[in-house]
Amino acid sequence: MKEEGSQQEPCKGQARKAEYASAHRLCLLVPARLRMEQRRPWPRAAEVDGWPVVLLSAVCVLLAPPAAGMPQFSTFHSENRDWTFNHLTVHRGTGAVYVGAINRVYKLTGNLTIQVAHKTGPEEDNKSCYPPLIVQPCSEVLTLTNNVNKLLIIDYSENRLLACGSLYQGVCKLLRLDDLFILVEPSHKKEHYLSSVNKTGTMYGVIVRSEGEDGKLFIGTAVDGKQDYFPTLSSRKLPRDPESSAMLDYELHSDFVSSLIKIPSDTLALVAHFDIFYIYGFASGGFVYFLTVQPETPEGVAINSAGDLFYTSRIVRLCKDDPKFHSYVSLPFGCTRAGVEYRLLQAAYLAKPGDSLAQAFNISGQDDVLFAIFSKGQKQYHHPPDDSALCAFPIRAINLQIKERLQSCYQGEGNLELNWLLGKDVQCTKAPVPIDDNFCGLDINQPLGGSIPVEGLTLYTTSRDRMTSVASYVYNGYSVVFVGTKSGKLKKIRADGPPHGGVQYEMVSVLKDGSPILRDMAFSIDQRYLYIMSERQASVRRRESDSFCGFDQHKRWQHQRSRREKLFPSTDD
Repeated sequence: MKEEGSQQEPCKGQARKAEYASAHRLCLLVPARLRMEQRRPWPRAAEVDGWPVVLLSAVCVLLAPPAAGMPQFSTFHSENRDWTFNHLTVHRGTGAVYVGAINRVYKLTGNLTIQVAHKTGPEEDNKSCYPPLIVQPCSEVLTLTNNVNKLLIIDYSENRLLACGSLYQGVCKLLRLDDLFILVEPSHKKEHYLSSVNKTGTMYGVIVRSEGEDGKLFIGTAVDGKQDYFPTLSSRKLPRDPESSAMLDYELHSDFVSSLIKIPSDTLALVAHFDIFYIYGFASGGFVYFLTVQPETPEGVAINSAGDLFYTSRIVRLCKDDPKFHSYVSLPFGCTRAGVEYRLLQAAYLAKPGDSLAQAFNISGQDDVLFAIFSKGQKQYHHPPDDSALCAFPIRAINLQIKERLQSCYQGEGNLELNWLLGKDVQCTKAPVPIDDNFCGLDINQPLGGSIPVEGLTLYTTSRDRMTSVASYVYNGYSVVFVGTKSGKLKKIRADGPPHGGVQYEMVSVLKDGSPILRDMAFSIDQRYLYIMSERQASVRRRESDSFCGFDQHKRWQHQRSRREKLFPSTDD
Protein backbone atom coordinates (compact mmCIF):
# COMPACT_ATOMS: atom_id res chain seq x y z
CA MET A 1 0.00 0.00 0.00
CA LYS A 2 1.09 3.51 -0.72
CA GLU A 3 1.08 6.62 1.38
CA GLU A 4 0.92 10.09 -0.04
CA GLY A 5 4.28 11.77 0.24
CA SER A 6 6.39 9.07 -1.42
CA GLN A 7 5.65 10.47 -4.86
CA GLN A 8 7.79 9.15 -7.66
CA GLU A 9 9.20 11.45 -10.29
CA PRO A 10 6.46 12.24 -12.81
CA CYS A 11 6.97 11.72 -16.51
CA LYS A 12 8.01 14.72 -18.54
CA GLY A 13 5.41 16.29 -20.79
CA GLN A 14 4.75 19.63 -22.36
CA ALA A 15 1.75 21.71 -21.38
CA ARG A 16 0.46 24.20 -23.91
CA LYS A 17 -1.03 27.54 -23.10
CA ALA A 18 -4.18 27.13 -21.00
CA GLU A 19 -7.39 29.03 -21.52
CA TYR A 20 -9.53 30.01 -18.60
CA ALA A 21 -13.26 30.38 -18.16
CA SER A 22 -15.50 31.23 -15.24
CA ALA A 23 -19.15 30.67 -14.43
CA HIS A 24 -21.53 29.99 -11.58
CA ARG A 25 -22.39 26.44 -12.48
CA LEU A 26 -22.09 22.70 -12.16
CA CYS A 27 -19.11 21.30 -14.07
CA LEU A 28 -18.36 18.37 -16.35
CA LEU A 29 -14.69 17.38 -16.41
CA VAL A 30 -13.46 15.07 -19.13
CA PRO A 31 -10.01 13.44 -19.01
CA ALA A 32 -8.75 10.93 -21.51
CA ARG A 33 -9.46 7.23 -21.13
CA LEU A 34 -7.59 5.51 -18.33
CA ARG A 35 -4.79 3.21 -19.36
CA MET A 36 -5.29 0.14 -17.21
CA GLU A 37 -3.35 -2.50 -19.17
CA GLN A 38 -0.34 -2.40 -16.87
CA ARG A 39 -0.02 -4.92 -14.12
CA ARG A 40 2.74 -3.22 -12.15
CA PRO A 41 2.25 -0.02 -10.16
CA TRP A 42 2.48 3.21 -12.08
CA PRO A 43 4.38 6.32 -11.10
CA ARG A 44 2.18 9.05 -9.81
CA ALA A 45 1.44 11.74 -12.36
CA ALA A 46 2.14 15.37 -11.69
CA GLU A 47 -0.71 17.22 -10.06
CA VAL A 48 -2.73 19.44 -12.38
CA ASP A 49 -2.41 22.89 -10.86
CA GLY A 50 -4.21 26.20 -10.71
CA TRP A 51 -7.68 26.56 -12.17
CA PRO A 52 -8.72 30.11 -11.20
CA VAL A 53 -12.43 29.78 -11.99
CA VAL A 54 -14.98 30.40 -9.27
CA LEU A 55 -18.26 28.51 -9.38
CA LEU A 56 -20.97 28.93 -6.79
CA SER A 57 -22.31 25.44 -6.22
CA ALA A 58 -20.89 22.83 -8.46
CA VAL A 59 -21.44 19.35 -9.72
CA CYS A 60 -18.55 18.18 -11.87
CA VAL A 61 -18.47 15.36 -14.35
CA LEU A 62 -15.37 13.44 -15.31
CA LEU A 63 -15.37 11.77 -18.72
CA ALA A 64 -13.13 9.02 -20.03
CA PRO A 65 -13.67 9.06 -23.81
CA PRO A 66 -11.61 7.28 -26.44
CA ALA A 67 -8.08 8.69 -26.50
CA ALA A 68 -8.68 10.35 -29.88
CA GLY A 69 -11.82 12.12 -28.68
CA MET A 70 -12.00 15.72 -27.60
CA PRO A 71 -12.61 15.97 -23.83
CA GLN A 72 -15.11 18.60 -22.77
CA PHE A 73 -16.58 20.50 -19.87
CA SER A 74 -20.16 21.22 -18.94
CA THR A 75 -21.52 23.05 -15.92
CA PHE A 76 -24.74 23.74 -14.06
CA HIS A 77 -25.62 26.04 -11.18
CA SER A 78 -28.60 26.77 -8.96
CA GLU A 79 -30.36 30.09 -9.31
CA ASN A 80 -29.44 31.17 -5.77
CA ARG A 81 -25.89 31.05 -4.40
CA ASP A 82 -27.21 30.06 -0.96
CA TRP A 83 -29.16 27.06 -2.29
CA THR A 84 -26.30 24.63 -2.17
CA PHE A 85 -26.40 21.11 -3.57
CA ASN A 86 -27.00 18.19 -1.21
CA HIS A 87 -27.49 14.98 -3.20
CA LEU A 88 -27.02 13.56 -6.66
CA THR A 89 -28.18 10.39 -8.39
CA VAL A 90 -28.02 9.15 -11.99
CA HIS A 91 -30.77 7.04 -13.56
CA ARG A 92 -29.20 3.74 -14.54
CA GLY A 93 -31.44 3.38 -17.62
CA THR A 94 -31.86 6.86 -19.07
CA GLY A 95 -28.72 8.57 -17.79
CA ALA A 96 -30.76 11.49 -16.47
CA VAL A 97 -29.12 13.32 -13.56
CA TYR A 98 -31.19 14.28 -10.52
CA VAL A 99 -29.80 16.80 -8.05
CA GLY A 100 -31.27 17.58 -4.64
CA ALA A 101 -30.48 21.06 -3.37
CA ILE A 102 -31.72 23.46 -0.76
CA ASN A 103 -35.24 24.44 -1.92
CA ARG A 104 -34.98 22.67 -5.28
CA VAL A 105 -34.85 19.29 -6.99
CA TYR A 106 -33.42 19.39 -10.50
CA LYS A 107 -33.61 17.04 -13.45
CA LEU A 108 -30.68 17.42 -15.87
CA THR A 109 -29.55 15.71 -19.03
CA GLY A 110 -26.34 13.71 -19.00
CA ASN A 111 -24.35 16.78 -20.04
CA LEU A 112 -26.03 18.82 -17.29
CA THR A 113 -28.53 20.78 -19.35
CA ILE A 114 -31.44 21.63 -17.06
CA GLN A 115 -34.78 20.07 -17.95
CA VAL A 116 -36.90 20.63 -14.84
CA ALA A 117 -36.52 22.62 -11.62
CA HIS A 118 -38.97 21.56 -8.93
CA LYS A 119 -39.52 23.95 -6.03
CA THR A 120 -39.43 22.48 -2.51
CA GLY A 121 -38.99 25.69 -0.47
CA PRO A 122 -38.55 28.02 1.25
CA GLU A 123 -41.82 27.94 3.20
CA GLU A 124 -43.18 29.27 6.48
CA ASP A 125 -42.30 26.77 9.21
CA ASN A 126 -41.05 26.24 12.75
CA LYS A 127 -39.22 23.11 13.91
CA SER A 128 -41.31 23.15 17.09
CA CYS A 129 -44.55 22.67 15.14
CA TYR A 130 -45.47 19.02 15.64
CA PRO A 131 -47.55 17.91 13.83
CA PRO A 132 -46.48 20.38 11.16
CA LEU A 133 -48.62 23.32 10.19
CA ILE A 134 -49.59 21.69 6.90
CA VAL A 135 -51.64 19.30 9.05
CA GLN A 136 -52.93 21.58 11.80
CA PRO A 137 -52.47 25.20 12.91
CA CYS A 138 -49.35 25.98 14.95
CA SER A 139 -49.03 28.66 17.62
CA GLU A 140 -45.25 28.95 17.24
CA VAL A 141 -43.69 31.92 15.46
CA LEU A 142 -43.30 31.04 11.79
CA THR A 143 -40.36 32.12 9.66
CA LEU A 144 -39.44 31.58 6.03
CA THR A 145 -37.43 28.37 6.25
CA ASN A 146 -35.18 26.62 3.75
CA ASN A 147 -35.88 23.02 2.81
CA VAL A 148 -32.66 20.98 2.89
CA ASN A 149 -32.76 17.91 0.66
CA LYS A 150 -31.76 14.95 2.85
CA LEU A 151 -32.76 11.99 0.71
CA LEU A 152 -32.96 11.47 -3.06
CA ILE A 153 -33.68 7.93 -4.28
CA ILE A 154 -35.00 6.58 -7.57
CA ASP A 155 -37.77 3.98 -7.26
CA TYR A 156 -37.06 2.26 -10.57
CA SER A 157 -39.97 -0.18 -10.59
CA GLU A 158 -42.54 2.58 -10.34
CA ASN A 159 -40.72 5.25 -12.37
CA ARG A 160 -40.65 7.81 -9.56
CA LEU A 161 -38.25 9.79 -7.42
CA LEU A 162 -38.41 9.93 -3.63
CA ALA A 163 -37.23 13.30 -2.31
CA CYS A 164 -37.24 14.00 1.43
CA GLY A 165 -36.44 17.32 3.04
CA SER A 166 -36.15 19.06 6.38
CA LEU A 167 -39.37 21.12 6.26
CA TYR A 168 -42.51 20.12 8.16
CA GLN A 169 -40.68 17.61 10.38
CA GLY A 170 -39.12 15.90 7.38
CA VAL A 171 -41.88 15.02 4.92
CA CYS A 172 -41.19 13.39 1.56
CA LYS A 173 -42.51 13.77 -1.96
CA LEU A 174 -42.88 11.17 -4.67
CA LEU A 175 -42.11 12.85 -7.99
CA ARG A 176 -42.65 11.55 -11.49
CA LEU A 177 -39.26 10.98 -13.10
CA ASP A 178 -40.12 12.55 -16.43
CA ASP A 179 -41.23 15.98 -15.26
CA LEU A 180 -40.92 15.97 -11.43
CA PHE A 181 -44.70 16.26 -11.13
CA ILE A 182 -45.82 15.61 -7.54
CA LEU A 183 -47.48 12.20 -7.36
CA VAL A 184 -48.06 12.41 -3.62
CA GLU A 185 -46.75 14.25 -0.56
CA PRO A 186 -47.87 12.14 2.42
CA SER A 187 -48.04 14.26 5.55
CA HIS A 188 -51.17 13.45 7.56
CA LYS A 189 -49.75 10.71 9.83
CA LYS A 190 -46.85 10.73 12.26
CA GLU A 191 -45.18 7.97 10.21
CA HIS A 192 -44.76 10.54 7.46
CA TYR A 193 -42.36 12.67 9.49
CA LEU A 194 -38.87 11.26 9.10
CA SER A 195 -36.73 13.83 10.93
CA SER A 196 -36.58 17.60 11.28
CA VAL A 197 -32.76 17.65 11.29
CA ASN A 198 -31.82 20.29 8.72
CA LYS A 199 -28.35 18.96 7.95
CA THR A 200 -27.59 16.88 4.91
CA GLY A 201 -25.46 13.74 5.21
CA THR A 202 -27.30 12.41 8.27
CA MET A 203 -29.96 10.27 6.55
CA TYR A 204 -29.77 7.36 4.15
CA GLY A 205 -32.41 5.18 2.51
CA VAL A 206 -32.49 1.89 0.61
CA ILE A 207 -35.42 0.70 -1.52
CA VAL A 208 -35.93 -3.05 -1.89
CA ARG A 209 -38.63 -4.75 -3.89
CA SER A 210 -39.48 -8.41 -4.43
CA GLU A 211 -41.02 -9.42 -7.74
CA GLY A 212 -44.78 -9.00 -7.72
CA GLU A 213 -44.80 -7.22 -4.36
CA ASP A 214 -44.91 -3.63 -3.18
CA GLY A 215 -41.59 -2.05 -2.35
CA LYS A 216 -40.09 -1.24 1.03
CA LEU A 217 -38.04 1.72 2.11
CA PHE A 218 -35.40 1.09 4.77
CA ILE A 219 -34.38 4.43 6.19
CA GLY A 220 -31.91 5.53 8.85
CA THR A 221 -31.71 9.06 10.16
CA ALA A 222 -30.28 11.29 12.85
CA VAL A 223 -33.03 12.55 15.17
CA ASP A 224 -31.33 15.42 17.07
CA GLY A 225 -32.70 14.40 20.46
CA LYS A 226 -36.30 13.96 19.26
CA GLN A 227 -36.38 10.23 19.85
CA ASP A 228 -40.07 10.31 20.77
CA TYR A 229 -40.97 11.72 17.37
CA PHE A 230 -38.63 9.90 15.02
CA PRO A 231 -37.18 6.37 14.93
CA THR A 232 -33.51 6.22 14.06
CA LEU A 233 -34.09 3.19 11.82
CA SER A 234 -37.28 1.91 10.21
CA SER A 235 -38.73 0.06 7.24
CA ARG A 236 -41.74 1.52 5.48
CA LYS A 237 -44.22 0.53 2.80
CA LEU A 238 -43.88 1.82 -0.76
CA PRO A 239 -47.11 0.77 -2.50
CA ARG A 240 -47.34 0.91 -6.28
CA ASP A 241 -50.32 3.24 -6.01
CA PRO A 242 -48.99 6.65 -4.94
CA GLU A 243 -52.41 7.52 -3.50
CA SER A 244 -52.45 4.47 -1.23
CA SER A 245 -53.28 5.28 2.38
CA ALA A 246 -50.45 2.94 3.40
CA MET A 247 -47.75 5.03 1.72
CA LEU A 248 -44.70 5.26 4.03
CA ASP A 249 -46.48 3.44 6.85
CA TYR A 250 -44.24 1.26 8.99
CA GLU A 251 -44.01 -2.21 7.50
CA LEU A 252 -45.18 -3.60 10.83
CA HIS A 253 -46.49 -1.60 13.77
CA SER A 254 -48.16 -3.02 16.87
CA ASP A 255 -48.00 -2.56 20.61
CA PHE A 256 -45.45 -5.34 20.90
CA VAL A 257 -43.32 -5.32 17.78
CA SER A 258 -42.63 -2.82 15.03
CA SER A 259 -40.39 -2.27 12.04
CA LEU A 260 -38.43 0.44 13.77
CA ILE A 261 -35.77 1.21 16.34
CA LYS A 262 -35.82 4.30 18.55
CA ILE A 263 -33.01 5.77 20.62
CA PRO A 264 -33.99 5.24 24.28
CA SER A 265 -34.44 8.35 26.42
CA ASP A 266 -32.12 6.78 29.01
CA THR A 267 -29.32 6.86 26.44
CA LEU A 268 -29.84 10.57 25.86
CA ALA A 269 -29.90 11.13 29.62
CA LEU A 270 -26.43 9.58 29.88
CA VAL A 271 -24.99 10.91 26.63
CA ALA A 272 -26.65 14.25 25.96
CA HIS A 273 -25.38 14.58 22.39
CA PHE A 274 -26.02 10.99 21.33
CA ASP A 275 -27.22 10.51 17.78
CA ILE A 276 -26.64 8.11 14.92
CA PHE A 277 -25.46 9.49 11.58
CA TYR A 278 -26.22 7.33 8.56
CA ILE A 279 -23.44 7.73 6.02
CA TYR A 280 -24.24 5.05 3.43
CA GLY A 281 -26.56 2.15 2.77
CA PHE A 282 -27.07 -0.61 0.23
CA ALA A 283 -28.70 -3.97 -0.43
CA SER A 284 -26.63 -7.07 -1.18
CA GLY A 285 -27.99 -10.59 -1.38
CA GLY A 286 -30.83 -11.04 1.09
CA PHE A 287 -29.71 -8.21 3.36
CA VAL A 288 -29.83 -4.45 3.76
CA TYR A 289 -26.80 -2.69 5.24
CA PHE A 290 -26.31 0.72 6.80
CA LEU A 291 -22.98 2.31 7.66
CA THR A 292 -23.19 4.65 10.64
CA VAL A 293 -21.11 6.86 12.90
CA GLN A 294 -22.25 7.22 16.50
CA PRO A 295 -20.86 8.03 19.96
CA GLU A 296 -19.67 5.19 22.14
CA THR A 297 -21.80 4.59 25.22
CA PRO A 298 -19.86 3.03 28.10
CA GLU A 299 -22.27 1.41 30.54
CA GLY A 300 -23.27 3.74 33.36
CA VAL A 301 -20.91 6.55 32.33
CA ALA A 302 -22.55 9.96 31.85
CA ILE A 303 -21.10 12.18 29.11
CA ASN A 304 -22.45 15.71 28.98
CA SER A 305 -19.88 17.42 26.76
CA ALA A 306 -19.71 16.78 23.03
CA GLY A 307 -15.94 17.22 23.23
CA ASP A 308 -15.66 14.18 25.48
CA LEU A 309 -17.30 11.83 23.00
CA PHE A 310 -15.52 8.96 21.31
CA TYR A 311 -17.15 7.90 18.06
CA THR A 312 -17.32 4.52 16.42
CA SER A 313 -18.25 3.53 12.88
CA ARG A 314 -20.56 0.55 12.62
CA ILE A 315 -22.03 -1.81 10.04
CA VAL A 316 -25.72 -2.49 10.64
CA ARG A 317 -27.30 -5.46 8.86
CA LEU A 318 -30.95 -6.46 8.52
CA CYS A 319 -32.68 -9.15 6.50
CA LYS A 320 -34.79 -7.71 3.70
CA ASP A 321 -37.78 -9.81 4.76
CA ASP A 322 -37.69 -9.24 8.51
CA PRO A 323 -40.39 -6.73 9.52
CA LYS A 324 -39.78 -7.50 13.20
CA PHE A 325 -36.11 -6.45 12.99
CA HIS A 326 -35.04 -9.64 14.80
CA SER A 327 -32.11 -9.84 12.38
CA TYR A 328 -30.59 -6.54 13.55
CA VAL A 329 -26.81 -6.93 14.00
CA SER A 330 -24.35 -4.08 14.48
CA LEU A 331 -20.56 -4.43 14.48
CA PRO A 332 -17.81 -1.78 14.57
CA PHE A 333 -15.61 -1.53 11.51
CA GLY A 334 -12.56 0.33 10.26
CA CYS A 335 -8.98 -0.30 9.24
CA THR A 336 -5.41 0.21 10.45
CA ARG A 337 -2.03 0.93 8.96
CA ALA A 338 1.32 0.91 10.75
CA GLY A 339 -0.49 0.89 14.08
CA VAL A 340 -2.69 3.89 13.21
CA GLU A 341 -6.42 3.27 13.54
CA TYR A 342 -8.88 4.79 11.09
CA ARG A 343 -12.36 4.67 12.66
CA LEU A 344 -14.31 7.77 11.53
CA LEU A 345 -16.27 6.87 8.40
CA GLN A 346 -16.43 9.66 5.81
CA ALA A 347 -17.88 8.02 2.69
CA ALA A 348 -18.44 4.61 1.10
CA TYR A 349 -19.31 2.97 -2.21
CA LEU A 350 -20.36 -0.58 -3.17
CA ALA A 351 -18.79 -2.01 -6.32
CA LYS A 352 -17.51 -5.16 -7.99
CA PRO A 353 -13.79 -6.00 -7.67
CA GLY A 354 -11.24 -6.16 -10.44
CA ASP A 355 -9.40 -9.42 -11.06
CA SER A 356 -6.38 -8.77 -8.84
CA LEU A 357 -8.46 -7.43 -5.96
CA ALA A 358 -10.87 -10.37 -6.22
CA GLN A 359 -7.91 -12.74 -6.15
CA ALA A 360 -6.50 -11.00 -3.08
CA PHE A 361 -9.83 -11.45 -1.28
CA ASN A 362 -10.38 -14.98 -2.64
CA ILE A 363 -13.74 -13.98 -4.09
CA SER A 364 -15.23 -13.85 -7.59
CA GLY A 365 -15.57 -10.80 -9.77
CA GLN A 366 -19.33 -10.92 -9.17
CA ASP A 367 -19.05 -10.55 -5.41
CA ASP A 368 -19.63 -7.16 -3.82
CA VAL A 369 -16.82 -5.12 -2.27
CA LEU A 370 -17.32 -2.08 -0.07
CA PHE A 371 -14.84 0.76 -0.55
CA ALA A 372 -14.80 3.15 2.40
CA ILE A 373 -12.99 6.31 3.48
CA PHE A 374 -12.10 6.73 7.16
CA SER A 375 -10.43 9.50 9.11
CA LYS A 376 -7.92 8.79 11.85
CA GLY A 377 -8.97 8.13 15.42
CA GLN A 378 -12.32 8.36 17.16
CA LYS A 379 -12.58 12.00 18.22
CA GLN A 380 -13.84 15.13 16.49
CA TYR A 381 -16.30 13.47 14.14
CA HIS A 382 -17.74 16.84 13.11
CA HIS A 383 -14.22 18.20 12.48
CA PRO A 384 -12.29 15.10 11.43
CA PRO A 385 -8.50 15.11 11.07
CA ASP A 386 -6.84 15.17 7.67
CA ASP A 387 -5.25 11.76 8.23
CA SER A 388 -7.47 9.42 6.25
CA ALA A 389 -7.48 6.00 4.64
CA LEU A 390 -9.12 4.21 1.72
CA CYS A 391 -10.10 0.69 2.74
CA ALA A 392 -11.86 -2.27 1.14
CA PHE A 393 -14.21 -4.83 2.70
CA PRO A 394 -15.54 -7.88 0.85
CA ILE A 395 -19.22 -8.25 1.76
CA ARG A 396 -18.60 -11.98 2.08
CA ALA A 397 -16.06 -11.30 4.86
CA ILE A 398 -18.49 -8.95 6.64
CA ASN A 399 -21.20 -11.60 6.52
CA LEU A 400 -18.82 -14.25 7.81
CA GLN A 401 -17.91 -12.17 10.85
CA ILE A 402 -21.59 -11.46 11.52
CA LYS A 403 -22.37 -15.18 11.28
CA GLU A 404 -19.56 -16.00 13.71
CA ARG A 405 -20.88 -13.38 16.12
CA LEU A 406 -24.38 -14.88 15.92
CA GLN A 407 -23.06 -18.41 16.44
CA SER A 408 -21.06 -17.31 19.47
CA CYS A 409 -24.06 -15.61 21.05
CA TYR A 410 -26.39 -18.57 20.42
CA GLN A 411 -23.82 -20.73 22.18
CA GLY A 412 -24.41 -18.55 25.23
CA GLU A 413 -21.05 -16.79 25.08
CA GLY A 414 -20.84 -13.19 26.29
CA ASN A 415 -23.38 -10.37 26.14
CA LEU A 416 -25.44 -8.73 23.42
CA GLU A 417 -23.06 -5.71 23.58
CA LEU A 418 -25.48 -3.01 22.47
CA ASN A 419 -25.48 -0.60 25.40
CA TRP A 420 -26.92 2.40 23.55
CA LEU A 421 -30.09 0.45 22.76
CA LEU A 422 -30.41 -2.02 25.63
CA GLY A 423 -29.05 0.23 28.38
CA LYS A 424 -27.22 -2.59 30.12
CA ASP A 425 -25.30 -5.79 29.51
CA VAL A 426 -27.69 -8.57 28.54
CA GLN A 427 -26.38 -12.12 28.60
CA CYS A 428 -26.56 -14.12 25.38
CA THR A 429 -29.01 -17.02 25.59
CA LYS A 430 -27.80 -20.48 24.65
CA ALA A 431 -30.07 -22.15 22.12
CA PRO A 432 -29.55 -25.14 19.79
CA VAL A 433 -30.25 -23.16 16.64
CA PRO A 434 -28.46 -23.83 13.34
CA ILE A 435 -27.14 -20.54 12.00
CA ASP A 436 -26.37 -20.50 8.30
CA ASP A 437 -25.51 -17.69 5.90
CA ASN A 438 -29.16 -16.65 5.61
CA PHE A 439 -30.14 -16.68 9.29
CA CYS A 440 -32.59 -13.86 10.08
CA GLY A 441 -32.86 -14.02 13.86
CA LEU A 442 -35.37 -15.13 16.47
CA ASP A 443 -37.05 -13.35 19.35
CA ILE A 444 -34.00 -14.08 21.51
CA ASN A 445 -30.44 -12.73 21.28
CA GLN A 446 -31.60 -9.60 19.50
CA PRO A 447 -30.82 -6.86 18.77
CA LEU A 448 -27.20 -7.95 18.67
CA GLY A 449 -24.06 -5.83 18.83
CA GLY A 450 -20.38 -6.56 19.12
CA SER A 451 -17.06 -5.02 20.10
CA ILE A 452 -14.59 -6.78 17.77
CA PRO A 453 -14.21 -4.59 14.66
CA VAL A 454 -14.56 -5.82 11.12
CA GLU A 455 -11.12 -4.92 9.77
CA GLY A 456 -10.79 -3.88 6.14
CA LEU A 457 -7.81 -3.96 3.83
CA THR A 458 -6.07 -0.59 3.89
CA LEU A 459 -5.37 0.35 0.28
CA TYR A 460 -4.09 3.91 0.57
CA THR A 461 -3.49 6.54 3.26
CA THR A 462 -2.72 10.24 3.33
CA SER A 463 -1.77 12.55 6.17
CA ARG A 464 -3.05 15.71 4.48
CA ASP A 465 -6.00 16.82 2.37
CA ARG A 466 -8.60 14.52 3.91
CA MET A 467 -10.39 12.18 1.54
CA THR A 468 -14.13 12.90 1.45
CA SER A 469 -15.77 10.77 -1.25
CA VAL A 470 -15.25 7.55 -3.16
CA ALA A 471 -16.50 5.69 -6.23
CA SER A 472 -15.14 2.66 -8.07
CA TYR A 473 -15.57 0.65 -11.23
CA VAL A 474 -13.74 -2.10 -13.12
CA TYR A 475 -11.75 -1.23 -16.24
CA ASN A 476 -9.86 -3.89 -18.20
CA GLY A 477 -10.00 -6.16 -15.17
CA TYR A 478 -8.68 -3.60 -12.69
CA SER A 479 -10.44 -1.85 -9.82
CA VAL A 480 -10.19 1.89 -10.44
CA VAL A 481 -11.09 3.99 -7.40
CA PHE A 482 -11.88 7.70 -7.66
CA VAL A 483 -11.42 9.61 -4.41
CA GLY A 484 -12.46 13.22 -3.79
CA THR A 485 -10.69 15.36 -1.22
CA LYS A 486 -11.34 18.21 1.19
CA SER A 487 -9.51 20.68 -1.06
CA GLY A 488 -11.39 19.79 -4.24
CA LYS A 489 -8.93 17.35 -5.80
CA LEU A 490 -9.75 14.05 -7.44
CA LYS A 491 -7.37 11.13 -6.93
CA LYS A 492 -7.30 8.09 -9.19
CA ILE A 493 -6.15 4.95 -7.44
CA ARG A 494 -5.69 1.45 -8.78
CA ALA A 495 -6.70 -1.07 -6.12
CA ASP A 496 -4.78 -4.33 -6.35
CA GLY A 497 -4.67 -5.66 -2.83
CA PRO A 498 -1.39 -6.96 -1.32
CA PRO A 499 1.46 -6.30 -1.71
CA HIS A 500 0.90 -2.93 -3.36
CA GLY A 501 -2.52 -2.12 -1.92
CA GLY A 502 -3.69 0.92 -3.82
CA VAL A 503 -1.48 2.91 -6.18
CA GLN A 504 -2.33 6.55 -6.88
CA TYR A 505 -1.50 7.28 -10.49
CA GLU A 506 -3.10 10.67 -11.03
CA MET A 507 -4.46 13.64 -9.10
CA VAL A 508 -6.49 16.43 -10.68
CA SER A 509 -7.36 19.80 -9.14
CA VAL A 510 -11.07 19.90 -9.86
CA LEU A 511 -12.17 22.62 -7.43
CA LYS A 512 -9.37 25.17 -7.24
CA ASP A 513 -11.07 27.29 -4.58
CA GLY A 514 -10.68 24.44 -2.12
CA SER A 515 -14.32 23.39 -1.79
CA PRO A 516 -14.62 19.80 -0.55
CA ILE A 517 -15.97 17.21 -2.94
CA LEU A 518 -19.19 15.88 -1.43
CA ARG A 519 -19.98 12.22 -0.79
CA ASP A 520 -22.34 11.65 -3.70
CA MET A 521 -20.38 10.66 -6.80
CA ALA A 522 -22.00 8.70 -9.61
CA PHE A 523 -20.99 7.22 -12.95
CA SER A 524 -22.88 7.68 -16.19
CA ILE A 525 -24.53 4.55 -17.52
CA ASP A 526 -21.65 3.92 -19.96
CA GLN A 527 -19.11 4.57 -17.16
CA ARG A 528 -17.35 7.21 -19.25
CA TYR A 529 -18.41 10.04 -16.95
CA LEU A 530 -18.09 10.56 -13.23
CA TYR A 531 -20.39 13.15 -11.68
CA ILE A 532 -18.80 15.05 -8.79
CA MET A 533 -20.52 17.50 -6.51
CA SER A 534 -19.42 20.46 -4.42
CA GLU A 535 -21.80 22.45 -2.29
CA ARG A 536 -20.03 25.80 -2.54
CA GLN A 537 -17.56 26.66 -5.26
CA ALA A 538 -15.59 25.02 -8.02
CA SER A 539 -12.80 26.02 -10.38
CA VAL A 540 -12.06 24.45 -13.71
CA ARG A 541 -9.71 25.23 -16.55
CA ARG A 542 -9.00 24.05 -20.01
CA ARG A 543 -5.71 22.19 -20.09
CA GLU A 544 -4.16 21.78 -23.53
CA SER A 545 -1.86 18.92 -22.56
CA ASP A 546 -1.19 16.86 -19.50
CA SER A 547 1.11 13.93 -20.10
CA PHE A 548 2.17 11.04 -17.98
CA CYS A 549 3.70 7.66 -18.61
CA GLY A 550 2.33 4.21 -18.09
CA PHE A 551 4.29 1.00 -17.68
CA ASP A 552 4.28 -1.63 -20.40
CA GLN A 553 5.49 -4.93 -18.97
CA HIS A 554 6.86 -6.03 -22.37
CA LYS A 555 8.84 -2.89 -23.17
CA ARG A 556 9.76 -0.32 -20.50
CA TRP A 557 8.32 2.98 -19.42
CA GLN A 558 7.32 4.14 -22.84
CA HIS A 559 3.86 5.19 -23.89
CA GLN A 560 2.49 8.64 -23.25
CA ARG A 561 -1.04 9.85 -23.42
CA SER A 562 -2.20 13.43 -23.46
CA ARG A 563 -5.34 14.78 -21.95
CA ARG A 564 -7.34 17.77 -23.14
CA GLU A 565 -10.15 19.57 -21.47
CA LYS A 566 -12.36 22.29 -22.82
CA LEU A 567 -15.35 24.25 -21.67
CA PHE A 568 -18.42 24.03 -23.85
CA PRO A 569 -21.97 25.35 -23.54
CA SER A 570 -24.57 22.93 -22.23
CA THR A 571 -26.66 21.23 -24.91
CA ASP A 572 -29.21 18.45 -24.95
CA ASP A 573 -28.00 14.88 -25.18
